[in-house]
Amino acid sequence: MDKYELFKEHLKEGAEEFKRLDNNDVVRIVSHLDCDGICACSILIKLLTSENRRYSVSIIQQLNEKVLKELAKEDYNTFVFTDLGSAQFSNIKELLGDKKFFVLDHHEIEEKEIAVNHMNPNLFGIDGGKEISGAGVVYLFCSLLSKKIESDMAHVAVIGAVGDVQEDNGFLELNNSILEVALLNNKIKVSRGLRVFGIQTKPIHKVLEYCSNPYIPDVTGSESGTIQFLNEMGIEPMNGKDWKKIIHLNEEEMKRLVSGIIMKRINEKNPSDVLGNVYTLVEEVDESPLRDAKEFSTLLNSCGRLSKASLGIGVCLGDEKSKKRAIKNLTDYKKEIVKALKWYEGSKESKDVFREKGFMIINAKDEVLYTIIGTIASILSRSNDVEEGTYIMGLARTKEENNTKVSLRIGGKDEHEGVDLRQVVTDVVERVGFGEAGGHPLAAGAIIPFEKEEEFISAAKVVLRERVGKKVS
Repeated sequence: MDKYELFKEHLKEGAEEFKRLDNNDVVRIVSHLDCDGICACSILIKLLTSENRRYSVSIIQQLNEKVLKELAKEDYNTFVFTDLGSAQFSNIKELLGDKKFFVLDHHEIEEKEIAVNHMNPNLFGIDGGKEISGAGVVYLFCSLLSKKIESDMAHVAVIGAVGDVQEDNGFLELNNSILEVALLNNKIKVSRGLRVFGIQTKPIHKVLEYCSNPYIPDVTGSESGTIQFLNEMGIEPMNGKDWKKIIHLNEEEMKRLVSGIIMKRINEKNPSDVLGNVYTLVEEVDESPLRDAKEFSTLLNSCGRLSKASLGIGVCLGDEKSKKRAIKNLTDYKKEIVKALKWYEGSKESKDVFREKGFMIINAKDEVLYTIIGTIASILSRSNDVEEGTYIMGLARTKEENNTKVSLRIGGKDEHEGVDLRQVVTDVVERVGFGEAGGHPLAAGAIIPFEKEEEFISAAKVVLRERVGKKVS
C-alpha cells in the first residue's frame, strides 16, 4: 500500500475504535480557533448530532501543558482534539490518565509512534501542511462513520483547506479527493477567474487597490491609479449609483480586465498568475461573504479571533441566525484590523518596531489583540514596503493568562523554498529555554511569559540575523 492508502487504513482503525465508545459519554471537543479548527470542530459536531451523542466544546489558541492539566480535572471520560494535539501527544497521554482520547490533526508530530487514537498524515510521510487540513482529517474520519457526513460536509473541509492556504491553482491528492465529493454533491463550483479577494463583496476598484498578491504595478495601493486603469480598460466602475463588483462584469469586460492586469504585470516573473481557481459555495447567496471560499474562510477566522467561534460553527452547520451575526462580527473584525494597522503606522519609528536588513520585530504589547497579531504580520508580509524574504515577527499580550503570543511570517509574493518558520521559532525557544513553539513552515508562532518579552526578542534578533546571513550567502 502507498502512504495514502496506509493513512486511510489507519483512519478506518481509528473510526472502529471510536464506534466502541459508550453512546452515553459526553464527548469533550477541543479545537483550534482559526478557520481550519472551526471547520474541523463543525464536522465532528455534525457527526455527533446525527448520532444523538452529547458533546461539550472549547475553542482555544494553543494546546499546552497548562490547558491539559485543566482539562484533566474535568468530569469527562472522552476527549477529541481537532486541528491540534499532535505536538502534545505525550502530554495528553500522561495528563489525561485513563481517559479515552482521539487526536485528529495535521500539524507536525511530536512522536512518530503510530497509535490507533492518533490520526495525522505526517505519521505516514504525507505533508500535513500542504496536502490536507485539520478539517480534512476530521472529514475523512467522520465520513467513515456516516455517509451523510461524506456528502454534506465536504465543502466545509475544503473551506478549512482554503483557510490554511493549501490551495495553489488546485489542491494536492487528499484535499482534491474531498473537493471532488463537494463538486459531486453540488456544494461547490470551481471556475477560472481572477485570483483576488473580495469578488463577491467589494467594489472592483477596492479589490484592485488592495490586491497585493498578485501585485499590480500602478494599481495596487492607489485608488486614483485603479480608477484610471478601469477607465483605460473601458470598464465603468459604477453601476448607476452603486459601485460595481467583479461578479457584475460581463464576459467581455472580464476579458478586458484580465488582459489589462496581465499587461500591467508584463515585467513580473509570472505576469499571468493573476488567474486561478475560484471556489463558489453554491448554496450561499450572491454577494454574501459566504459565497466565495476565501471570504468564507476569512469570516470564520474573524469569529475565532474575536472569541465568537460558536458563530463560526453555526455558520458551518448552516444556521441562518449565526450567518447574520457572523457577517456583523466580520465588520467588527475589520475594524480591529484597521485599528491595529493604524497603531503600526504610528509606531514605525518607535522602539516597539525594530527593523534591520532582512527582518523586523513588532512588539504590540497591549495595543493589538493577540488573536490577530498573526493576521497583522501576514498583511505586512504582503505589503509593498516589505522586501521579499523579510522575516516579520509580531508579539501581543494575552490578557487572561499574562502570556505573550508570538507570530512569525515571511514577506513576499513568491514561494519560499526551504523556509521553515516553525523551525526558526523553535530555535528561538530553545535558545531562551522557555515558551512553546508551533505552527507550519510558512506561518508559525509561540506562547511565552509576557515578562520575558525582551529576553525573547534579544534571542530572536540573534537567530534571525543568522538566518538572514545564510540567505545572503
